Amino acid sequence: MLDQVEPTDAVITNGINVTEYEEIVEAVRDERALAKFEFRATNAWQGGGYNLTTIADFYGAGEEHGADGRRFSVAADEPPVLLGTDSAPNPVEFLLHALAACLTSSIVYKAAVNGIRIESIESYFEGDLDALRFLELSDEGRFGYQEIRAIFRVVADAPSDKLVEFAEFSPILDVVRNGVPVTIDIIRA
Repeated sequence: MLDQVEPTDAVITNGINVTEYEEIVEAVRDERALAKFEFRATNAWQGGGYNLTTIADFYGAGEEHGADGRRFSVAADEPPVLLGTDSAPNPVEFLLHALAACLTSSIVYKAAVNGIRIESIESYFEGDLDALRFLELSDEGRFGYQEIRAIFRVVADAPSDKLVEFAEFSPILDVVRNGVPVTIDIIRA
């Protein structure tokens, strides 16, 4: 188990407790199983393009987390042009959010542990998607994004190539670039 403590002499950079980060790295170095995580989500269709995902418990650092009432609900919908009610972002927009958040966090964390202070980070994302395959009007191309562009405006005392190097640690970037096996089981009710 990794206990989170706030020592009085902790080094805090970019809002990250670097002292604790280094302690976590040492603990995982000694017990590699602490690096294993399992995140979970449940989803329920509400009608039309609207559905609701609940995120609560997860396993990580050798134990279950979330029994204390951790619970988040995230809605997804489609815009009217895609026959939704536009009451929430659609799933491909959430992918841009996940990528933006993870790239930003990766830059902030890696900069912190490298002693680089960041004053601000803003980013802009856009992705190109062609619906022909989804609409079964073509057997070519992808169902999802063909390309995603991320533009960052960063105020920090570090060269851009170093910040790009930090972004490469993003788990979501890895999933988007390299894919991940996904199994789908249907249980009939």
